[in-house]
Amino acid sequence: MRDDDTRDEDTGEDPRYEAVRSRDGRFDGAFFFAVETTGIYCRPSCPAVTPKRANVRFFATAAAAQGSGFRACRRCRPDAVPGSAEWNVRADVVGRAMRLIADGVVDREGVAGLAGRLGYSARQVQRQLTAELGAGPVALARAQRAHTARVLVQTTDLPITEIAFASGFASVRQFNDTIRAVYASTPSELRAAAATKSGRARRTATPNAGIPLRLAHRGPYQAGPVFDLLQREAVPGVEEVGGPPGARTYRRTLRLPYGTGIVAVDERPGTARTGSGAHPGGWLDARLHLTDPRDLTTAVQRLRRQFDLDADPYAVDERLGTDPVLAPLVAARPGLRSPGTADPEELAVRALVGRAEAEQLVRRYGKALDAPCGSLTHLFPEPAVLAGAEPGGTLGALTAALADHAVRLDPGADRDDAQDALRAVPGLGARTIAEIRTRALGDPDVAPPGADVPDSWRPWRSYALNHLRAAGKWEFR
Repeated sequence: MRDDDTRDEDTGEDPRYEAVRSRDGRFDGAFFFAVETTGIYCRPSCPAVTPKRANVRFFATAAAAQGSGFRACRRCRPDAVPGSAEWNVRADVVGRAMRLIADGVVDREGVAGLAGRLGYSARQVQRQLTAELGAGPVALARAQRAHTARVLVQTTDLPITEIAFASGFASVRQFNDTIRAVYASTPSELRAAAATKSGRARRTATPNAGIPLRLAHRGPYQAGPVFDLLQREAVPGVEEVGGPPGARTYRRTLRLPYGTGIVAVDERPGTARTGSGAHPGGWLDARLHLTDPRDLTTAVQRLRRQFDLDADPYAVDERLGTDPVLAPLVAARPGLRSPGTADPEELAVRALVGRAEAEQLVRRYGKALDAPCGSLTHLFPEPAVLAGAEPGGTLGALTAALADHAVRLDPGADRDDAQDALRAVPGLGARTIAEIRTRALGDPDVAPPGADVPDSWRPWRSYALNHLRAAGKWEFR
């Protein structure tokens, strides 16, 4: 979606402007609008007075709005919206590129690294992203760095210089210029404003004490079934779920590009539709403990995939709610998600061996944390370690394929190619492959082999099966 004048053929109205005029939170993250008279860009649900249509421009991404000289609205914080659900669903090069950029690949490996992972030249990737999104990979990564920097400035006591490099900027000057351009404030002004809003003279959170975050989602979110699944699957040493139903906390260890992390995510009660049926969305509270703050962006994106926070529940519920079998289940649990994973390679191993054997693998081969936190003591063992320690059988074949990248499950992996590579692993069953595709690769449209799943559930068959499972009518394994 480019900055254009798309209008409904029947009414002549622009449906995006109608969404802005009605402050429809369903479209937050799906597009952004900017006001030429103020130089500010916003999310569709911004509470400010609706601008005249003649003064409004639309953009597919925050990066495109920033590239056109607009700065972020201080009221609606457009940089903090859920990611576009389109990037989770799409399997083409643009969708794969957006998932990789969100994971921090451009910051770590540059545009050449991004292009190499996608199997295209850097020029081709630049051309495709710019043509469709109005911004290339560098601009998209810059917008993400700005958001990461704002979070660190406003939630930690890290020195500004350290935040600049932790956010991925090449220099303090580049960092300062970007923050001023995006937020119309200096880093020090952002920090002071956050302190004033919180009623304290100084923030007390640091990466060692935990970075507090709100992981935003659009529409209703059924946290209960997600936490039920995580509790059933939790592998001791790596994960734990504590607290009573409705107020549980999920904690786990993370292996990240620059270090390690421990995350805690709190359950929130499920939300239901109200009035017109449009729920504005909400968030999950989280705390991140990182050994290196450069991992913030990557850690957040991996959690978003695990909790399926960038989904579009309106599109899912609209399609599945027309089915006579699923309609009462959708009505009972609006916004039910299809959980993914924070570590695709770990998920693949666990899908094969199950929870009990996964616990044994952690005890034997998991890397101990330098600073254990309660019952969280280890990282899940890497594929190369398992391939060397347990070379026989299907487990050895799978971990060897993961270690040498014959099987790729990273955010930019081609789902069909990955499935073909998994089928080449001796002894790996079709149902296990389906689970890996659903959760490690985040495919929203997977039907386990042998299941009588109607085509009318496409492209949301993964969600349909989660409704059946939540109602006790289906077991994936």
